[in-house]
Amino acid sequence: MSAPYFAELIVEPFLSGKRIDTFLVKHFRNYSSYRLQRIVRAGEVRINDVVCDNDSRVYRDQRVSVRLIEPPDRLLPPTPGPLHILYEDPWLLVVVKPAGQLAHPAGDYKTDSLANVVQHHLDQQTRWRGLLRPGIVHRLDRLTSGVMVVSKEYLSHGLLTEAFMRRQVHKTYVALVIGVIEADSGTIDKPIGESLDPESCLVTTHADAVNPRSAITHFRVLERFAQYTLVEAKPVTGRHHQIRVHFADLGYPVVDDEFYGPYGWIKKDPAGQPIQLPADSGQRTADSRDTVFTSNKDEAETAIPPELLLIGRHALHAYRLEFRHPITWEPLAFEAPLTEDITHAIERLRE
Repeated sequence: MSAPYFAELIVEPFLSGKRIDTFLVKHFRNYSSYRLQRIVRAGEVRINDVVCDNDSRVYRDQRVSVRLIEPPDRLLPPTPGPLHILYEDPWLLVVVKPAGQLAHPAGDYKTDSLANVVQHHLDQQTRWRGLLRPGIVHRLDRLTSGVMVVSKEYLSHGLLTEAFMRRQVHKTYVALVIGVIEADSGTIDKPIGESLDPESCLVTTHADAVNPRSAITHFRVLERFAQYTLVEAKPVTGRHHQIRVHFADLGYPVVDDEFYGPYGWIKKDPAGQPIQLPADSGQRTADSRDTVFTSNKDEAETAIPPELLLIGRHALHAYRLEFRHPITWEPLAFEAPLTEDITHAIERLRE
């Protein structure tokens, strides 16, 4: 490692009164508190040009200077790989996540996520690896493609997170669903909660859902086919699997969804085992032109038509993202064109 890295920071109002190590760990997110405390003890941190100790606190508009004499110790493994960037500035990145990629490391998957790839990209912008750390402020399911915003530093991360919580970020998805939706537009207002299986990551709209929370999705039909509908969906809330579960609840599951079938039928658990249809779901259809799904587990494996493998992953794409820039307050809007697999499926259905 070369010479120490020097940085100068101005204390933000919302961090006023914090201990110096707490303040520093917010700005240097790949450093542990222990390592930053050690740098403070070494006399390498000053508040308004006065050397401080670990009991010192910072207050609004004070100037904090720090010599990082040690490298980061909480590194996110960088993964070289393609990164489709729609926009970048000193505070944030807007990228297109491909289908099949996790948003961030989880479980046994420590590398190759979008966060790992963004970390590699950020490492090319700093003298030391890990001085910047990507902030994942919202997620897309692994098999969902589309536009995502990623923060590059602490302030934008906090403000973007707050904007999502306050529903000030507007998301538009495009989905291909099974069945012909007759209404040109509508609103799905149905709470979503966890399934009864404590080991499951799946959710449900059924009355026995655990901890149900309000969930609202507006939709508009874009195009109808013989047995399918292309829809635009705008979730007002941001519940787990919201669009997939809402359309499945109506009887129009997303094409090739591996978990959610019509009327609350969960096709299989996360371990891949088929689950029997609910007793009240047998022989129900959303429309006379829809496929009939039986309530027999064995038949369910064969009753699903080959068209369910139209794409090979659930046909859901995050098409548009609109928000105000967290720092400049400029209104921004970004679109990610439909992926090739969904586009080819639409072309096949038109033929």
